[in-house]
Amino acid sequence: MTFRAIRILKEVDLIAAEDTRQTKKLCNYFEIETPVTSYHEHNKEVSGKKLLEKLEDGKNVALVSDAGMPCISDPGYDIVVEAVAEQYHVIPLPGANAALTALIASGLETKQFYFYGFLQRNKKERKMELEKLRYVQTTMMFYEAPHRLDDTLISMQEVLGNREIVLCRELTKKFEE
Repeated sequence: MTFRAIRILKEVDLIAAEDTRQTKKLCNYFEIETPVTSYHEHNKEVSGKKLLEKLEDGKNVALVSDAGMPCISDPGYDIVVEAVAEQYHVIPLPGANAALTALIASGLETKQFYFYGFLQRNKKERKMELEKLRYVQTTMMFYEAPHRLDDTLISMQEVLGNREIVLCRELTKKFEE
């Protein structure tokens, strides 16, 4: 957490958080008294409208992510797209990013890389996505949930063949490995 991010979170009128419980812990630690509201994958349509109304009323809203950076494989992307479309000024406050951290620690080529995010859960759809990447020769990065990792690695082997891989877990967090 940067000094600038702490200052901004103290100055805004509202913090929109993926998990308000986690964000409130963070706010308490840094003595941030700004109200926190929920904005996540399951309420983003309703909550997003309310956040845009706050912006319309001249309020400043901060968007925080549970892990990593808002908008990178994160529901925050949708509200930022809407805010930009409405011509609100979006100020990014960069912080921890697992994909870039993994790239740096991997020992793989960093000059060119391809970040995909999460593949589809459905095996057939996941394989179709991977087929589109079959001939990509640069370093590729994916996010995956632990309970789907085995199936995803099997799909990758079947479609992409033998490639050097690096697995990283919980980067920038307590149980990083």
